Amino acid sequence: MTELSPVDTVFVFVHGAWHSSGQWAATQRALAGRGAAGVAVDLPGHGFDAPLPSGYLLPGQPGLLTEKSALASVTMDDCAEVVLDTLRQVRRYRRVVLVAHSAGGGPASLAAERAPELVDAIVYLSAFVPAGRPRFVDYLASPENATARGQGLHLGDPEALGAIRINPLSPDPAYVEELRQTHYQDTPAERFGRWRSALSTDLPPAIPTTPVVVTSSRWGRIPRTFLRCADDRALTPSVQDLMIEEADLAVPEHPFTVRTLPGSHSPFAARPHELAAALLP
Repeated sequence: MTELSPVDTVFVFVHGAWHSSGQWAATQRALAGRGAAGVAVDLPGHGFDAPLPSGYLLPGQPGLLTEKSALASVTMDDCAEVVLDTLRQVRRYRRVVLVAHSAGGGPASLAAERAPELVDAIVYLSAFVPAGRPRFVDYLASPENATARGQGLHLGDPEALGAIRINPLSPDPAYVEELRQTHYQDTPAERFGRWRSALSTDLPPAIPTTPVVVTSSRWGRIPRTFLRCADDRALTPSVQDLMIEEADLAVPEHPFTVRTLPGSHSPFAARPHELAAALLP
């Protein structure tokens, strides 16, 4: 069988909570330099079209703690369908690799389960794998993730807001530093200012709480790789290993290929060239 080169491959990128397709730009450029294409999706409620609380960009940010989110009704099905639509568009490539980061593992996994014929490989970049436990929140709340940072970043009452809300433009230096230490601790503070300004405020609660059921005959037949982040403070290495272990127990005939990257939860910001190299076979 002829080995495929990078020019035969397209990577479909699915971002995590509060992020967008833009987070992948540097990695896409690095892959392009190696001959591979990359397409990034914006999940509902993320990206430049994300609806923001009405006072978010105003002085004092009025109503930020109480205003109901426009994303309260977004479902996991809505998110998976966005991924599926992109996968259908790129199926002309000989090899399609689906790459999910963090909370994006839920929609990506559901899309792969529903249409495994559209995906030749899946890469989980410190991402939720639902094979062992179908809800991301079950891993987030596990003892293995007890040392993770970031819980103090959430604003208001998520049930009343209809979203898990953060404030990337907070005027509080301590809050901003906690956001950096949670997700971007190896990104210099002066560069982090640009990264945080691109984040959105609201995560639809369906993304971490909706069960995603995958089967060995569909999702499980797709070759999969887990890229561990060795100093991840948002999703600890211990809980990353737990997800890998439980997925391999659920689908022992197709275990994960595991690779480890140095650094934080966000290698697309700190070391996109290393990330691109790790994505290529």
